[in-house]
Amino acid sequence: MPIYSGNIHSKLPKTGTTIFTIMSKMANEHNAINLSQGFPDFSCSKKLLSLVSKHMKMGHNQYCQLQGVQELREAISEKMEKMYSAKYDPDTEINITAGATQAIYTAITALVREGDEVIVLEPAYDCYVPAIELNGGIPIYVQLKGTDFHVDWDEVQKVISQKTKMIILCTPHNPSGGIMNASDMQKLEKLTRDTDIIVLSDEVYEHIIFDGYEHQSVARFPQLMNRSVIVYSFGKTFHVTGWKIGYCVAPEIIMKEFRKVHQWVVFTVNTPIQYAIAEFLKDENSYLGLYDFYQDKRDYFIELLKGSKFKIIPASGSYFQLLDYSEITDEKDTEYAIRLTKEHGIASIPMSVFYHKPVDNKRLRFCFAKEKKTLEKAAEKLCVI
Repeated sequence: MPIYSGNIHSKLPKTGTTIFTIMSKMANEHNAINLSQGFPDFSCSKKLLSLVSKHMKMGHNQYCQLQGVQELREAISEKMEKMYSAKYDPDTEINITAGATQAIYTAITALVREGDEVIVLEPAYDCYVPAIELNGGIPIYVQLKGTDFHVDWDEVQKVISQKTKMIILCTPHNPSGGIMNASDMQKLEKLTRDTDIIVLSDEVYEHIIFDGYEHQSVARFPQLMNRSVIVYSFGKTFHVTGWKIGYCVAPEIIMKEFRKVHQWVVFTVNTPIQYAIAEFLKDENSYLGLYDFYQDKRDYFIELLKGSKFKIIPASGSYFQLLDYSEITDEKDTEYAIRLTKEHGIASIPMSVFYHKPVDNKRLRFCFAKEKKTLEKAAEKLCVI
């Protein structure tokens, strides 16, 4: 069969296979414990599985409305008001998506035009910048500061220009495990006041936050809420990342543009799962219990590592813990992550890959959304290094 020999001018010439795929593949090849990719190794709720089966048997197996099942949007509206005192109309301001990544891509595609600038806080989750570039946008990078990865808002202000269309946030933060506080949101409100800047807030770990802190969603702040697209993930919340189901909320004027793109990207999302989650959300403990559930795992993992040579600053949110290996080796984090996988049987993610120009702070990211026995085996290997 003839092979296509024409020239393809890649829209993403610098993009290769994601680091998550690379490290997970390496973990499989070397029979290593995979603490790299962010997914649990434990089962989701049996009740939720039963509800999915129930709604499949009830015949909820065909396309639903492009904005999602009415019952689920209403449940989300109630949840947003209870948690954040934020009122979102389920008909015009809430949309179910095929995971958070699709929501982020769709929002950027709908709102960013060629030549628009988008402020990206680094280290940044890897799906933001490709979506910006595919739509002709220009990423403007601002590095988070210190061991807690806080925002220097003065630095953000300096890079805002007439071309600034969007600022992307992530809190709780992937990959660092840091969180934003109310002061951060107030400063962002002040920076964006009297501008046309849209905030895209990635809040998929909203229910995974520790040490008594409260999640500061942009939805809590009316002046931010009115200019923001906020993205959430049922996959992260209910331990079902493979279901690829999430949602976003936004004021009607923004959601209209979002839906114009959404209908051509996926049109609609898995129907029976939407009905099941709508019913499952009636029990608030299905998501409010995550605070204690994941803090126990974080604390257990940290306790197991106390005898190791790694430096640990406990994560404030998400289910990722950074380990500083500067007292072990001077190797680049990418090299050490590979050696750790091949020689010691532990797969992680090097932090430098989350920057557009690698910043090597001798830190690796480990996912602790695992069974205790998995964390015990991993810690045992890490403690003998």
